[in-house]
Amino acid sequence: MGLRFFKFRNRILVYEVISRHTKKWRPIKNCNVRKVTDEMDDSKLLKSRIADRIRQAEEGFYITNTDFLDLHQQALAREECRGHSDLRFWFYGGYEDAERRILIIAPKDYGETLEDILGMEEFLQVIHVETGGSDRKLSHRDYLGSVLGLGIERRMIGDILVDEKGADLIVRPDISTFLEQEYRSVGRTDAKAEARPIGELAVPERRVQVIRDTLPSLRLDNVVSTAFKVSRSDAVKGIRSGIVSVDHMECTKIDQRIDEGAVIVLRGKGKAVLQEIGGESKKGRIWVEILRYV
Repeated sequence: MGLRFFKFRNRILVYEVISRHTKKWRPIKNCNVRKVTDEMDDSKLLKSRIADRIRQAEEGFYITNTDFLDLHQQALAREECRGHSDLRFWFYGGYEDAERRILIIAPKDYGETLEDILGMEEFLQVIHVETGGSDRKLSHRDYLGSVLGLGIERRMIGDILVDEKGADLIVRPDISTFLEQEYRSVGRTDAKAEARPIGELAVPERRVQVIRDTLPSLRLDNVVSTAFKVSRSDAVKGIRSGIVSVDHMECTKIDQRIDEGAVIVLRGKGKAVLQEIGGESKKGRIWVEILRYV
């Protein structure tokens, strides 16, 4: 339900709140305090940046947007956007299933839909990368590492869609010219980069694995464990650490009920859809069909 920090004899003690009503707490033994406090500082900085963008849209009466946000940052952004009835907010990553997305903020008079806003301004572009022959298949990590090696910050780069011939990188327009000129290799493999409009993004067709199984309940931890073939304890750990999303929204509640059609993402493992919820087995377990994208 959240973390609490206490200073005791020059040490920082970290506790997890189990119940606010009964005031039950438990210490977290294996907690990297420096990492947690750094993440708290980053969260405060992000909220401050988003609040500044909101203020610009309200006072200047024009469209603003953030850099790319991951799932956790998008959850923080949603909190910051509450209560601003004179503005409209959209998350946009270049295609429907994008994980990393920018937040677009616009006064209500500018338009009612995201399509209205996208027709006014170019928010994203594609860097299409073609590679020469390589002894091994290049991965998402190879392409990301080569871009970061040019001094580009991660917040300027969205999703990276890899195929057999190369990759499409979704980026902010203000770095597309630089990448087109300087992006010449992926690791030790030669590469050619070309800036294209976001409308020319080629989303690769993804293979789907059908999983049919029974669950004791439709809790999020059960679904994650079955969909991604991880232990339930690892599923709980992933959910609590904020790397699981349901329908593009970060979810840290392990007992969250998952409905039919929900899209679940476990960062580092991929995406799955709870395609169908069936009846109960003789042992009282629930039959489900899950589509996992591989």
